[in-house]
Amino acid sequence: MIKVIAFDLGGVVITIDRMQAIRRFRELGLADAETRLDAYTQTGIFGDLEAGKIDEEEFRTALERLTGRPLTISDCRYAWQGYKKEVPARNLELLRRLRQEGYRVVLASNTNPCMMEWADRDFDGEGHAMADYFDAMYRSYEIKEMKPGEGFFRFMLNKEAVAPADMLFVDDGPRNCEAAGKLGIRTFCPVNGQDWTQRLLDLL
Repeated sequence: MIKVIAFDLGGVVITIDRMQAIRRFRELGLADAETRLDAYTQTGIFGDLEAGKIDEEEFRTALERLTGRPLTISDCRYAWQGYKKEVPARNLELLRRLRQEGYRVVLASNTNPCMMEWADRDFDGEGHAMADYFDAMYRSYEIKEMKPGEGFFRFMLNKEAVAPADMLFVDDGPRNCEAAGKLGIRTFCPVNGQDWTQRLLDLL
């Protein structure tokens, strides 16, 4: 019986645009942005930020070294937030509905403080923070674990105090869903940009 539904952010709750993020990082002087930015799991200094190994200021100085030009925290946030394309109202309505129906709704995201500056301030465009839509948020840079690592899922299961079979994990990354499935978590892997809301309801 599903008790907890864990949602990925980019590609699920929000629609992402990787190419827009790449263009913005190129604007900052990162010529090889396309090879450095991944759609699901970041590496290098980008991965270090999302894994909580470095903070925003350390990321800024590391990016300065890569680009060879002075940068601000605002520059870094501008580039990272290029991943954000839109926050479909239908998805937010579903999150509210699921909570009203008694499901525990949590976030399960590889993300970073540059991206979350927007989400913690005005997630829905109406002045509500992302926390208003979730019962708990498991963000990689805060819990120091990244998907598809087993540690991410075990951390979430332990905090939620549920059996794997009682959790549904919704993520657009096949590797992430495969890793969760190996632990016995039920999974659903929608496609970025598609309306997946009814398909999810059909699973419950």
